[in-house]
Amino acid sequence: MARASQLLSLEMEEFLSWMVAEKGRSENTLAAYRRDLRAYRAWLGDRGQTEIDTTNADVLAFVSERRASEAAPSSVARQVAAIRMLHRYLARERLRPDDPTVDLEGVKVPAGLPKPLTEAQVVGLLDAVTGASPTDRRDLALLEFLYATGARISETVGLSIGDLDLESRLARLLGKGSKERIVPFGSSAGRAMQAWLGPSGRPRMEPTQWLRRDDAEAIFLNSRGGRMSRQTAWGLVRKYGERAGIESELSPHVLRHSCATHLLDHGADLRVVQEMLGHASVSTTQVYTKVSQERLHEVYRAAHPRATAS
Repeated sequence: MARASQLLSLEMEEFLSWMVAEKGRSENTLAAYRRDLRAYRAWLGDRGQTEIDTTNADVLAFVSERRASEAAPSSVARQVAAIRMLHRYLARERLRPDDPTVDLEGVKVPAGLPKPLTEAQVVGLLDAVTGASPTDRRDLALLEFLYATGARISETVGLSIGDLDLESRLARLLGKGSKERIVPFGSSAGRAMQAWLGPSGRPRMEPTQWLRRDDAEAIFLNSRGGRMSRQTAWGLVRKYGERAGIESELSPHVLRHSCATHLLDHGADLRVVQEMLGHASVSTTQVYTKVSQERLHEVYRAAHPRATAS
């Protein structure tokens, strides 16, 4: 049986339910908040306190301990955000008279620039998929689609047959907060998708009986004939990155970065890229303009005969 401190209080459970119903938070976000609040409640429990009677000094002590730990700044920042939202909720619902996090400062996360692949590396990655077996066709279609659309990996593995229009080369993606958007993809990705969905591809990986109804609609299938998971897709991207000799550890998000950066490199409008990536704010997309500018300077310094002349 779990310790009492490992279980969330009724108030915390109500808060998480409110986050889903009122704020539309995803299952992944909810799971992360649940872990964060469990750790917070265990810390309070060791001091004989709860989230109802804790003080501003207690909250500051907890955050100070987390900052001093070896936890990543992004993890601490998320935990601080979860605690802030919890106490804001408790105060609004009058479950406690005040909000002890009012003066709590957030944790700054280093804003590291994305490291996109070069266009030559993308070609090498796609060329690393050889053969014409059903799995080869699937893997190439997956990589081509990720790079062509800049889609998140969860959006990609969540694709169903009805979300794809091969004739118009359009895909419907379900993004964060259940927001839908339509994105285009090019002829190269279109050919890869047609090869995968054709007679020599996906149909040959279909099981004799679908385990779940949702699997029958999935674009990307795993080796057992079910809908491909995020973890499987991550593994495939990493495998072909290693095969292509890409030294940095490759992830689906790097392909998303690469798509955005290469679009801007070739003159795409920032607002168009924002819409395509499903960013709520254009400021999120603007980080890619910094990447493009840095790459421009790198190319200039390497290519211009008087760039480094003394």
